[in-house]
Amino acid sequence: MTSVADISSARTASRTRSQRLRRNGRAAYLRFRRNLPRLLRSDDISLVLLAALIGVGAGVLVTAMVGVSKVLHAAFFATRHGEVSGAVFVDPLRAVGMPVLGGLVMGAIGILLARRGRGTVVDPVEANALHGGRLSLKDSLILVVQTMVSNGFGASVGMEAGYTQGGAAFASGLGRLLRVRRADLRMLVGCGTAGAIAAAFDAPLTGAFYAFELIIVTYTVGSLAPVVVASICAVGVTRLFLTPVTLQFGFSGPLSSSDYVLVMIMGILCAGLGIVLMRGVALAESLFRRSRIPLALRPAVGGLLVGLMALVTPAVLSSGHSALHVGFDAYYPAGFLVLLIVLKSLASAISIGSGFRGGLFFASLFIGAMFGKLVAVIWITGFGLQTPSVVIAVIGMSAMATAVVGGPLTMSFLALETTGSLPLTVAVLAASVLSSMTVRRTFGYSFATWRFHLRGETIRSAADIGWMRELSVGRMMRRDVRTVPATLTLEQFRRDFPLGANQRAVLVDELGRYAGIVLVADAHGAQAFGADVAVEAIAELARNRKDVLLPHMNIREAASLFATSQTEELVVVDGRESLRVLGLLTEQFALRRYNAELDRQSRDLTGV
Repeated sequence: MTSVADISSARTASRTRSQRLRRNGRAAYLRFRRNLPRLLRSDDISLVLLAALIGVGAGVLVTAMVGVSKVLHAAFFATRHGEVSGAVFVDPLRAVGMPVLGGLVMGAIGILLARRGRGTVVDPVEANALHGGRLSLKDSLILVVQTMVSNGFGASVGMEAGYTQGGAAFASGLGRLLRVRRADLRMLVGCGTAGAIAAAFDAPLTGAFYAFELIIVTYTVGSLAPVVVASICAVGVTRLFLTPVTLQFGFSGPLSSSDYVLVMIMGILCAGLGIVLMRGVALAESLFRRSRIPLALRPAVGGLLVGLMALVTPAVLSSGHSALHVGFDAYYPAGFLVLLIVLKSLASAISIGSGFRGGLFFASLFIGAMFGKLVAVIWITGFGLQTPSVVIAVIGMSAMATAVVGGPLTMSFLALETTGSLPLTVAVLAASVLSSMTVRRTFGYSFATWRFHLRGETIRSAADIGWMRELSVGRMMRRDVRTVPATLTLEQFRRDFPLGANQRAVLVDELGRYAGIVLVADAHGAQAFGADVAVEAIAELARNRKDVLLPHMNIREAASLFATSQTEELVVVDGRESLRVLGLLTEQFALRRYNAELDRQSRDLTGV
C-alpha cells in the first residue's frame, strides 16, 4: 500500500521534472531566437522559406479582403456576382446613399484616429526609402480596414494599396521579430508587396517585378528567389479560394509598322493622361482643404458626388474590376467612352481627395483601357486599323498604369500573364517604356512619390536614402569643443592656446552665442608676420561667423554647406536664433563616415 510520503515524493519529483522541462524548453527557445538571425544571414534557404511564409500571409490577406469586398457589395448594392462596377443597373437610392454612408463612416474613423494621435501611415515605398523597411503593423491594419470600408461602400478607389500595405507590414513585423539585417528587411518588405500584387492579379511575375521596380528598386540574384517564391506562394493560396480571371481574345499575330506608330502615340498620350489624373487628385485635395466643409464630413460630400456620377453609370463605383472585364468585351461608341474616362477620373480624384483611402492602380488600368478603345475607334475611322480594338485597349491599360504607378516591366508582365500573347507583350513593353520616359521627363513622379512631394518629401523612389538621414550631424559631431570669450585679446589667446595644444577654438559672445572659429595657427602666425599692431582682439581672426550646422542635418546637407562655405570645419549649434554651441564637425571626418557607410550599403546590396 502506497504511503502518503511516497505520494508526496512522487508529486515533488513530477513538479521538478516539469520545471526542468520548462527551463530547458525556454533555454532552447532563447538559443533559437539568438541563433536564428545568424542563420538567416548565412543560409539563403532559410531566407527563402521565410519569404514563402510571407507569401502565404499575403495570399491569405488578399483572399480575405476580396471576400469581404464581395460581401459588402452584395449587401449594400444588391449585386449577385462580383464587384458593383460591372452591374448593369444599381438602385439609384443605393448608388447615391451608400457612398455617402461610407463617407460618414470614414469621417467617424478619422475623428477617432485624430483623438488617438494617429498621424500619416508609412507605406512600403516610404518605409524602404527612409526607415529601412520598418512599418507599423497597427497603422497598416487601420489602413487596410479603411481601404475595405472605402471600396465596400462604393468609393472609386482600388484595394491594391491595402493589399500591399498589409503584405508589407506582415513582412516587416516578421523580419523585425527575427532581427534580420536592414537590407534583408527591405527585401522582405518587397516580398510582402510582391505576394500581395501577385495574389490580386493571379500573376506571379507581375508581383515579383512590382517589388523589384517599385519597392526594392534593384535586382540582385540574391533577392530573386525570395521574391519569386513569395509571389508563387501567394498565388497558390488565392487559387485555393478564388477563381482567376484572364483576358482571352485570341490575338497571336505580329503587329505591323503602322500599328507600332499607334503604340508610340499611345505611350505618349497615356503619359499625358496619367499626369492629368495625378494632378487632378492633388487639385481635389486642395479644393476640399480650402473649402469650409468640416474635415469629418468631407468623405460624405465626396461620396455624394461619386454617387451622383454613379446614376449615369455604375462603372465609376468601387475599383472597377468588373467594369474593366465587361468593357473589354463590350462595344462602346466614342461618346460613351469619353464619358467613362471623364467620370472615372473625376470619381477617383474626388474619392481620394475627400478622404477615402485607396489607390489609383486599378483606376489607371480601367481609364487606360477605355482610352485605348477610344483611340482604336478614332484610328479605325481615320486610318483603317486592322488590329482588334481590344489589343489597343490592353496597350492603353498598361501604358496608363505605368504613367501613374510606374514600373514598365511590371505592366508588361501583367499583359503577358493576363493575355498570354507574346507579340502583344512586346508592344506593351514599348508603350510602357515610352510612357515612363515621358512622365519622368515632363513630371518626374509616380502617384506615390507625387504625394510625398506634396507633403514636402524629396523621395523619388524606394531606393534606400534613410541611412543618409540617420547619418546626421548630431551623430557625427565632436562634442569636446573648447569655447572661449570673443573678448579675449590676442596675447591672452596665445597664452591659453600655445602652438601644438589645440588646432582651433570656438568663440562665443557675452550671451554665450557662437561668434566664429579661430585657428591656433592663425593666432600665432599673426605674431610671426609682425601683425601685432593690426590685430588686438582675437575676434578679428574669427572665421565662419555665419555658416553653422544643425544637429538634424544629414550628411548630404552637411557636405553641401561645406562646399558653399569653402571651409574644412563648421560648428554645430542648437538653433539659428540661440546659436548655443553643441559641437564641431570637420569635412574630412564627415566624408570618411559617408564613404564607409556607402561601402557598407554596397556590400549589403551586392552580397559581396
